Amino acid sequence: MANWKEILNELQETGSTHDIIRRKYLKKLQKTTGRNVIAYYSGWLQKKYKKLQGELGINDNDKNGFMNAIHKLDSQKGLDLILHTPGGEVAATESIIDYLTTKFEDIRVIVPQLAMSGGTMIACASNKIVMGKQSSLGPIDPHFNGLPAHGILEEFEQAHEEIQKDNSKIHVWQPIIAKYHPTLIGECQKAVDWSEEIVKNVLANRMLKEEENKDEIISKIIEELASHSITLSHSRHLSAKKCNDMGLNIEKLEDNQNFQDAVLTVHHIFMHTLTSTPAFKIIENHLGVAYIQSMQSLIVQAPQE
Repeated sequence: MANWKEILNELQETGSTHDIIRRKYLKKLQKTTGRNVIAYYSGWLQKKYKKLQGELGINDNDKNGFMNAIHKLDSQKGLDLILHTPGGEVAATESIIDYLTTKFEDIRVIVPQLAMSGGTMIACASNKIVMGKQSSLGPIDPHFNGLPAHGILEEFEQAHEEIQKDNSKIHVWQPIIAKYHPTLIGECQKAVDWSEEIVKNVLANRMLKEEENKDEIISKIIEELASHSITLSHSRHLSAKKCNDMGLNIEKLEDNQNFQDAVLTVHHIFMHTLTSTPAFKIIENHLGVAYIQSMQSLIVQAPQE
């Protein structure tokens, strides 16, 4: 298989398109595993444009991409879902989880680099998560306008406690609390509860279904993933070891060299595509069926009959 530099050389030397080479290596990965393969990639690391922020994250448009990719796949072969995403809308994430878990009994999520927030929630809905030494999941605490819901709740609670102890603190906290609109605290609490409920349910019904002490394990996972006071930052990177220690079913990418080579080659070509083309999101399967969102247009592609 090919590394980052070799993929770049192939793109430059053959004159072949990114699409052709991407599909070549997706097909090689599928032959290595014998399972269905779908790659879900966002270009949030490459396309840092404010007007794209909503589209780069998980949103309801992605359901169309997954429907396109799953059509005609043999669900009995299971699904290897390669995830690279910053996360996104809780409602859209829940909807995608519901769709994937009703279509496939056996889902393995592969994280070559980053699956944050909603991506972590999707990973938790799998039977197992494959991570390498370079891979990371992230906290699941939802955000409002770039601010962590947990952080807002903690700040409000701190203000309440300090004012109760010393009324003079009202003048310190008043300009801070004034920036909150009337329903924000309630919305934050509901979003936090919603995210935690999704992860609890998917873990109990799939990944940890057979565990005798699953309630205890799930409680620890939720505490580690959802508490802003523990994770400290929504962007915190949680390693494979950290995820395994908290109770998630983690498989090491390095345990199978051929599989690792195939996965990382796919990752490299997707990253090259997102860096060198107008594409900012790609949902593509091993059959060459692709749903590509581009800064120029939406492209839906399928192999020639």
